[in-house]
Order: sequence, then C-alpha cells, then structure tokens
Amino acid sequence: MILAIQLFGLLLLAGGVFFMAVAALGTAKLPDVYCRAHAVGKAMTLGIILMLLGFGLLVEGAAWWKIFLAIAFQLATIPVASHLFCLVAYRKRVKRWSATGWTQD
Repeated sequence: MILAIQLFGLLLLAGGVFFMAVAALGTAKLPDVYCRAHAVGKAMTLGIILMLLGFGLLVEGAAWWKIFLAIAFQLATIPVASHLFCLVAYRKRVKRWSATGWTQD
C-alpha cells in the first residue's frame, strides 16, 4: 500500500512538472501576450496543484491543511494575476495575434 501511494505521489509530481514545462514552453513560443498569459494561467495552476498533492503524498507527516491552503491560494492568485496582466496589455493597446496576422482593436 505504501508503494502504491509513493508511486501515485511520483505520478502527480511528474504530471506537475509536465504542466509547468508546458507553461514555460508556451511562454517562450506563443505569439502574443494574451496567449502567453493564458498558457501561464492555466498550465502553471494545474502544475503547482499536482506538485503540491504529490509532495503531500510523499512527505511523511505532511500538514494537509497547509497544502490545501497553498492550493486555495494558488487558485485565487494565478488566474487573477493572469487576467490583470492581460487587462493591462489590452488597455495599453498591445497587438493581438489572429489567424490573419496581427490585429489591433
């Protein structure tokens, strides 16, 4: 049973690392600010949550209330920060990418 919990914890950690790598790749490769903020807002949130759950399963005596508090904090702050980042870019009239090329509203 302990081996199964450890394997599941490692699987969660690997999933978290994967989603964080996807967020980093999206930040580097996507064409505009809005797409990059979307990549960070979605993938990074899921990656951090998976990693926190994996650490909780792997560390003996982990304080689960702290882990759930950290998850709640991440769920509240990362999407809001991503949204505000896009809002500032929109108000500064940063160009957006579309299928036809760069556009400006």
